[in-house]
Amino acid sequence: MINTKTYDVAVIGGGLAGLNLSIQLARKGHSVVLFEKETYPFHKVCGEYISMESWNFLTKEIGVNLKEYEVAFINKLWVTSPDGESLRSNLTSGGFGVSRHKLDFLLKDIAVTAGVSVFENCKAEEVNFDNKVFNIKTNTGNFIAKVCCGSWGKRSNFDVKWKRAFTYKTSSRLNNYVGIKYHVKMNFEDDVIALHNFKDGYCGISKIEDDKYCVCYLTKASNIKKAGSIKKAEEQILYQNPHLKNAFQNMEHCYDAPLSISQISFSKKNAVENNMLMVGDAAGMITPLCGNGMSMAMHGSKIAAAEISAFLNNNVSRKEMENKYSKNWKNNFETRVAAGKFVQYFFGRTAATNMLVKFMNKSMVLTNKLINLTHGKSF
Repeated sequence: MINTKTYDVAVIGGGLAGLNLSIQLARKGHSVVLFEKETYPFHKVCGEYISMESWNFLTKEIGVNLKEYEVAFINKLWVTSPDGESLRSNLTSGGFGVSRHKLDFLLKDIAVTAGVSVFENCKAEEVNFDNKVFNIKTNTGNFIAKVCCGSWGKRSNFDVKWKRAFTYKTSSRLNNYVGIKYHVKMNFEDDVIALHNFKDGYCGISKIEDDKYCVCYLTKASNIKKAGSIKKAEEQILYQNPHLKNAFQNMEHCYDAPLSISQISFSKKNAVENNMLMVGDAAGMITPLCGNGMSMAMHGSKIAAAEISAFLNNNVSRKEMENKYSKNWKNNFETRVAAGKFVQYFFGRTAATNMLVKFMNKSMVLTNKLINLTHGKSF
């Protein structure tokens, strides 16, 4: 065990939002500690497509040399319906593909260089606020911080302990969706992100680094349970879309088993809980089919860093910091999240998806409108 140490900021969770937040705050002269329950590098269930709105932030502000790692640049969209109807469109802003395995590891090294105290294999167990500081208990030791941020992703033990609405409301569970991810080698276009729909779900395919592709899909947990295994569920359900069947039958898996995550919810969350600023998926999620969760996480970290620094520099009160962050998060992301839910309402429903894709093929104005609603401007 280590002795209790005081920091300006403690960040629980070392994903994109947590790492980028920590880097920005450390560079502003604040002492930062970050707790990550895993050990870098590690894989995460994620579509691994990032819209270009994040490029300048990552490369110029944070200092990730993405060109050195030959990330894939993506400027085309391919959407198919369960019955095989196909839509192709240009992505005006475009994006790029890079694995979380590589990107998070690069960001961790940048964080350490910036002076962040990064504790790996460290799980936060309790957080208590006494109106002035946070007392944080972890499996590594106890810590004190003036500000504490939750950046643990889609769901954590704190969400359940605090009874955040999305963890117990039946209507918010989205029928208990499960995310499955593979890294594969396959014959596929380098500049295209594909979104293949099937009954009760959809699957994204796009290139990442090292001539690999990320294949990530969302489906109901009941489908996998009924089929008896992930592989059987893929054969019985995903293969009904001929494009998915062809892709899955002609891909070479890069690791033995897929990654999975359960109990995914896209219900509304509060940007501030128990005086803690939530960042990334802990603050709110856009549906994966819109491909902008990673950009939202990074943009959210920039908003949070500005408000936290203002508080630590005694320019605003704690309450003002919390209110301004909540307002700015809502102003930047609420419309995008709502647009994602609208699109999700159709996708995954066989008849509705077949109809929507056919209609979008006839109206590129609608297609471009939906794309623009789920993408943001450079930040």
